[in-house]
Amino acid sequence: MMNIALSLAGAGVRAAESVSPRWGAAAAMPLFARVDRPRPVRTIDLPTMSRARRSVVRIPGVAGTGVDVVVYEWGAGSRTVVLAHGWNGRASQFATLVRELIAERYRVVAFDAPAHGDSAGRRTYLVDWRDVLAALQVRYGRFEAIVGHSFGGLAALVSTAGGIETERVVTVAAPAAAETLLTQFQSMLGYSDPTSDALGRLFARRYFPGDADPFAWLSAVRRPLPGTPLLVIHDDADLRVPFAEASRIADANPGSRLVSTSGFGHNRILTADRFLDAVVDFVTQPIPPSSREAEVSAAAIREPAEAVAV
Repeated sequence: MMNIALSLAGAGVRAAESVSPRWGAAAAMPLFARVDRPRPVRTIDLPTMSRARRSVVRIPGVAGTGVDVVVYEWGAGSRTVVLAHGWNGRASQFATLVRELIAERYRVVAFDAPAHGDSAGRRTYLVDWRDVLAALQVRYGRFEAIVGHSFGGLAALVSTAGGIETERVVTVAAPAAAETLLTQFQSMLGYSDPTSDALGRLFARRYFPGDADPFAWLSAVRRPLPGTPLLVIHDDADLRVPFAEASRIADANPGSRLVSTSGFGHNRILTADRFLDAVVDFVTQPIPPSSREAEVSAAAIREPAEAVAV
């Protein structure tokens, strides 16, 4: 059924681009931004989710009219680990990791992004993940770690590079840049390069008006972390986000650690023992002094540059 839907969608975009690439981009844009119906919470994860303390943070949303985002919290204390799900995901996908981190006495915070899970809204994009992380930073202060899956992993990277304060970052099955998503979308629907270029321009105007090159900061390659310790986890059988993306992220962030799994794919990796053990070990180990010094130095360099830009 999904293949039929994709075939029909691709045929529609290709028909539109026969008139012009701009028409093709206009036909593709609603499909690119579409969020599927929220996935159900797995039965095995219901007890963990029922024990969460629920609250709401309000962010502007891509439409700028405001949207309420549901937040889940477990545990207590000053050490906060934030979990960011991916596109068409939800917080409950992290339930197994939540239980592991609670056992280590961390406060664990997760959220359902706009149009996902129990949160309101119909449209969303990476800026919403960034705004949620910023709102949670105001509430909880500096994070002990951000763990991001897929699209949420890219959000964790660009948000930290943009000023969100966290001791560590973990990405799981994450793309290295927003351009990767556009390339994958083109491959799925089979439209031409001129239409892809037009879609990129339309995307930039729609979501980042006034920003001449939003892809410059929507990239973990072009905008690496400011010395923040990074753990990159990816499965070699991931059919959604190619394993090569993990290498791109790791190569752009010297000193990062790359862990691979095998046979779990894009989503089941979140319950794999190797993933769980790697995250817990990474989050609980002391931060090397050199990493802290590098982050402080990078921040000191950024501040004058930002002042000049203003």
